[in-house]
Amino acid sequence: MSVRIVLFSALLCTVCCLTTSSAETPPNVVVILTDDQGWGDLSIHGNQNIDTPHLDRLARDGAQFDSFYVCPVCSPTRAEFLTGRYHTRSGVVSTSSGGERLALDETTIADSFQAAGYRTAAFGKWHNGTQYPYHPLGRGFDEYYGFTSGHWGHYFSPMLDRNGEIVQGKGYLTDDFTDKAIEFIAANRQRPFFCYLAYNTPHSPMQVPDRWWDKYKDKPMVEQSGDNTSAHSRAALAMCENIDWNVGRLLEALEEQKLARNTIVVYFGDNGPNGPRYNGGMRGHKGSTDEGGVRSPLFIRWPDRIAAGRSIPQISAAIDLLPTLADLCGVEPVGDKPLDGRSLAPLLLKDDPEWPQRLLFSHWAGRVSVRSQRFRLDPQGRLYDIEQDRGQRNNVAAKHPDETARLKQAGREWIQETGGMDARQWPFVVGHPEFDLTQLPARDAVPHGGIERSNRHPNCTFLTNWTTTDDAITWEVEVPADGKFAVEVYYTCPEGDTGATVELSFAEAQVSGRVTAPHDPPLVGAEQDRSPRQEGLVKDFRPLKLGTIELKKGRGTLTLQAMDIPRGNVMDFRLLTLRRK
Repeated sequence: MSVRIVLFSALLCTVCCLTTSSAETPPNVVVILTDDQGWGDLSIHGNQNIDTPHLDRLARDGAQFDSFYVCPVCSPTRAEFLTGRYHTRSGVVSTSSGGERLALDETTIADSFQAAGYRTAAFGKWHNGTQYPYHPLGRGFDEYYGFTSGHWGHYFSPMLDRNGEIVQGKGYLTDDFTDKAIEFIAANRQRPFFCYLAYNTPHSPMQVPDRWWDKYKDKPMVEQSGDNTSAHSRAALAMCENIDWNVGRLLEALEEQKLARNTIVVYFGDNGPNGPRYNGGMRGHKGSTDEGGVRSPLFIRWPDRIAAGRSIPQISAAIDLLPTLADLCGVEPVGDKPLDGRSLAPLLLKDDPEWPQRLLFSHWAGRVSVRSQRFRLDPQGRLYDIEQDRGQRNNVAAKHPDETARLKQAGREWIQETGGMDARQWPFVVGHPEFDLTQLPARDAVPHGGIERSNRHPNCTFLTNWTTTDDAITWEVEVPADGKFAVEVYYTCPEGDTGATVELSFAEAQVSGRVTAPHDPPLVGAEQDRSPRQEGLVKDFRPLKLGTIELKKGRGTLTLQAMDIPRGNVMDFRLLTLRRK
């Protein structure tokens, strides 16, 4: 059996009646992606402890997909949505320290819509690269507001990125991102737009405004499968109700702008729930390749074309969204790489379309699960009849040896065909000539000597315990063009430790500066947490100007090191920035 035939046949629906003709007004597109929200975190899916009326209405007003699959964790799902290709092809192999970056030879859904004349914007969590051209503005988006990391340490008015510049957020992040998306829609109502709204909730830390938490903190919970009574689960449900409220605000804004009927709204999540709460009795949650780890809601509403109440049983996946939206909008995908996904337009627009059988592959940390329309083969070689056993309780491999062998062989061929790339081997880009500011956060750095991370999860960490001149912080970088750059270091340092001189060096170039001003803010975040966090706490870091460094084109090690330390400690370090002059 050829996996390539399974993957690449029937990529796009080309029947003219299914696409938008050039004489029609192209539809707008709004894609909403949530972070760690499971299939079961919606009242429409039987969760009796939550009320999500706006999302339930969105589902009923359009099409609901019964068996839609994403990846077990965040960044791979985002890569598959953006490219229409399996994440293993694009180098997205981890969730931090460079392994979340989407390969630069990949083209994105935003590239395609931008080339077709759409105004494109992304708001929220990016998680596919920070330094340009991995940054959203280098991947087809005209506007960006959010954070590029895998998670953020504080959800109330934190430091964010707006079009490559560091800014301060305004209020609770989910509300803030929705506000910016609504502003974008209003500003572009006279032209077709593509809006990608990527919420960061209900990912931990479990922070949610009082309005939502007060409803859940002491609420009597209905007993259902999973843990629904812990503070973590209560906070997750409160965060999901906040999402529902924000989606309601966005849908209302489309109505007010008289754009609702010709706007395609897509809603899905990036993996299973971030805890063992109610999930329809499915086995597994975030990180698992079982049904509970990879089955996601998918709602698609387009009042002008998609009949309300449509239920779609055919298996589908995040890789299908690019070809589907391109097909529905009459947009030609750019790029020369074959897609793994296929257009779902026939299922959305026709009552009894021809639909070839297919296989879908779920992968994480070397584990591969294979899904056919009826069965799932798990990484241990156990076979489950998902149509009869969504909870994966009965291994039927012995009853179906031919199907078991077929799916095992398909999994082996898929690994051989798609695997092998590792983005962590790629240097970080510094000083791209098309982008003013390069940000090199602590998460992308390698600490040496006694320097320690503030937490084992790198995404929103800082570096501390910098006490000797032998200690160093390094990045493996590529400078694509010669240039002069103003250098700043984001630091904290108590008054008793000021005075250290730090130097940034690359090849023959150096620049140095002294820590003269004390800045010793408290750690924040714990007071807003509704349950204990695994991630580290954060601080308000201040920029320290080091001066100007002249970098030559090339690859090498960028090193930040202390030249002298008169008082015992250098600083706590959060971020290095280089601005082209």
